[in-house]
Amino acid sequence: MKTSKLQWSYIFLVYVFLYLPLIILIIFSFNEAPTGAVWKGFSLKWYDKLFHSSTLITGLINSLLIGISSATLVTIIGTLSAVTLFRFKFFGKNFIISLLYILIMSPEIIMGISLLLLFKFLSLSLGFQTLLITHITLCLPFVMAVLFTRLSNFDIHIIEAAKDLGANELQTFFHIILPSIFPAVVAAWILSFTISMDDSICAFFTSGPRFEILPQKIYAMVRTGVKPEVNALSTIIFGVSMLIVIVTQIMLKERKR
Repeated sequence: MKTSKLQWSYIFLVYVFLYLPLIILIIFSFNEAPTGAVWKGFSLKWYDKLFHSSTLITGLINSLLIGISSATLVTIIGTLSAVTLFRFKFFGKNFIISLLYILIMSPEIIMGISLLLLFKFLSLSLGFQTLLITHITLCLPFVMAVLFTRLSNFDIHIIEAAKDLGANELQTFFHIILPSIFPAVVAAWILSFTISMDDSICAFFTSGPRFEILPQKIYAMVRTGVKPEVNALSTIIFGVSMLIVIVTQIMLKERKR
């Protein structure tokens, strides 16, 4: 059945609602005016000012360092944990799975305060290592939920056939399970990286004064109003995010073929 004009109109309005703020942000990142409220002509000076802003560049580098490190580590840990929960039966398995969803529903501020107390109890100085542990802890439930959902539809008979053909556990994992769930692994990595780049609440408690990430820098800058260079930086990040999604989709389509 063909989609009616009313359905297309509804879809169009939903996407306008989602993307209109981003379009406005992108347009005003090229605005000559410093306030961004009135259009006064096209200009690239805010991008030039951005690349000369040591505060934002340092925050961006710190965010990328934390985001890539935490996303990679948590994807490895989450993949192994999800496969373990899927493959093996043991006492308390359903309870452990339930705990994942409790952590997902927990407010970030509770996570941040509890981790801060833990680091103080262990006498750890706040910085890169504590923020890395924080983001791994924050992202792990989401990674495991994504991968466990994918594994729940996995045909267990394929693993049994691999065993009958003489495959050991490592061979089964790398040649059977991992290729089958690879799209979910990629999705989990992207989700973890996004959560890490976006986090400001947990980072407020566990990053310390010597290692601040981009959301903290931006939050400190916009207290007195949105700066034009922040619009420019947001536009670049949004463009890179779109590029990553497009490249990922192309890679996954090629893999399916």
